[in-house]
Amino acid sequence: MLQLAALLVHCFPLALGHYDICKSWVTSDDGPSWEFYACQPKPMIMKEYAVAKVEPPGITCGDPAEYFCTHENPYLCSDECDAANPDLAHPPSLMFDKEEDGLATYWQSVTWKRYPEPLMANITLSWNKSIELTDDLVVTFEYGRPTVMVLEKSLDYGRTWHPYQFYADDCMEAFGMSSKKIRELTAANANRVQCTEEYSRWAGSKKEKNVRFDVRERFAIFAGSDLRKMESLYTRMESAKGLKDFFTLTDLRIRLLRPALGGTYVQRDNLKKYFYAISNIEVIARCKCNLHANACNFRDGGLQCECEHNTTGQDCGRCKKNFRTKTWRAGSYTPTPHGSPNSCTAAGTILSTEAILQISDPPPMKEVKEDTAAQVFTVPPELETKPQRHEISEKIRAGPPIQKELTMTTSSGRKHIKTASPKGSVTLESTTPLVTKSSVKIFKDCECYGHSNRCSYIDFLNVVTCVSCKHNTRGQHCQHCRLGFYRNVTAELDDENVCIECNCNQMGSSHDRCNETGYCECKDGSTGPKCDDCLPGYHWKQGCKPNVCDEELLICQNGGTCQNGQKCICPPGFKGALCQDVKCDSSHRNCDSASGTLVASVLLLICTLMLSAVDI
Repeated sequence: MLQLAALLVHCFPLALGHYDICKSWVTSDDGPSWEFYACQPKPMIMKEYAVAKVEPPGITCGDPAEYFCTHENPYLCSDECDAANPDLAHPPSLMFDKEEDGLATYWQSVTWKRYPEPLMANITLSWNKSIELTDDLVVTFEYGRPTVMVLEKSLDYGRTWHPYQFYADDCMEAFGMSSKKIRELTAANANRVQCTEEYSRWAGSKKEKNVRFDVRERFAIFAGSDLRKMESLYTRMESAKGLKDFFTLTDLRIRLLRPALGGTYVQRDNLKKYFYAISNIEVIARCKCNLHANACNFRDGGLQCECEHNTTGQDCGRCKKNFRTKTWRAGSYTPTPHGSPNSCTAAGTILSTEAILQISDPPPMKEVKEDTAAQVFTVPPELETKPQRHEISEKIRAGPPIQKELTMTTSSGRKHIKTASPKGSVTLESTTPLVTKSSVKIFKDCECYGHSNRCSYIDFLNVVTCVSCKHNTRGQHCQHCRLGFYRNVTAELDDENVCIECNCNQMGSSHDRCNETGYCECKDGSTGPKCDDCLPGYHWKQGCKPNVCDEELLICQNGGTCQNGQKCICPPGFKGALCQDVKCDSSHRNCDSASGTLVASVLLLICTLMLSAVDI
């Protein structure tokens, strides 16, 4: 209970009042209505929901049973690990159990009895759900912390892995990196991957057990040392590319590369004192719900966001059916303190509810013409010169006044409609009057993610589409990238840099387009993301050309050397693509003798033919 209280106090600054309400019932002059906010779940102890895997098979001690020693008394090897005896077994589950009465229970690996073969193990925690770290990640080791290890994360359920932090007693020797401290980081590089020696040097006895991945210190760069300015951190997460994703993961992997050595070199006469033992892995995080939920529950075998804002999915990552008028967007931390919910809207709400506009005693319409682009109404000339203003009021939930321009393209020209929507009203100004009792659809918003401020209404399709998308975007809502560009996954859809140029190498690629990850389609022999490198067996010469020679299959003969795969440099006296032929000149008697023999043979053949002709 005291540990739980300490944890709550520790997490209190991170959980207090920060985007914990999704909606509120408010009353205004227009009547009561829901007001929606960006929201997120509170932090949780995530180890209870993780699926753990230890690799390679057979790395856990006890099968067969074996004895091991400790660094404190390396020659008293009386401790036993036996998987068949519950009292002596050390399975992986003991990294996540609740330890009672101060008695540590732990997973343990086999001893280093196969030295000098490396003793390495991987411990993987999988949530099958995106989570966001909110506090330090702590791994508690018994019997010494490893001298070399790597902490890695995955954002795609274990398909690819990225380093989080390197740990070593000598970073330069282990990883070729200089040792850095978290306090050396700045706002510009708060998500930098570093190597630290702080947790890997031998501290003696069993006093120092924890290996830490510092999350709070990185938060403190923006929120202050006491983490009281979390709004600064959240605002930075919206603007700094990659910062939000840095603390996001679906899987965590601990790669143990070298066990604790006790401050000495490996003693081959007593390898039973080298092993790994982990008693606890503490992961405090929140479910990632894209700011569309403030609750996350374990059901159907996994964590599930309780989605709001008409969103659905495990991470609230898509709009509900019939709420897909606008492209799905994650909520935003800004503007503070409530953020932007970016709710999904029901079909038809880009166009407001239908309004009936009445004009007394209108003259009859002349005709109705229709083309393939839009429906056009022809009205009497006397009315065309008298544009009228109409006002319609409706309830809208929240937001600052919005003024946008909509261009409707028709066969008879363009209609410009300006909309201004302060809270509680929508005003339309139309340069083409409405002349009859009719149902008129009002354009309430032009959703182009900031890449365009003009839309066109295509009547026969009944859709509104953005016009002249900028920033290399395209699509109905400017939500896709132009050909030759691909989506920047670290940027939001409304970012000017959301589309990145493919930059495919013209010589090595088939065309200038790439896939959604930025990889170009390469010609035969070319490789690399931009097709600017060559596969084995090819060399670069205005594109990748097959090798004339190499060091494996097309070997230069007679002492020749291969130059960049393009040609063999032959020694004196030899020629040919692979230096396989003898070069005939005055210095080579064998070559001259062979030439003379060939000439004599030809002359003898000619004489024989001539004599045969005389006899005939």
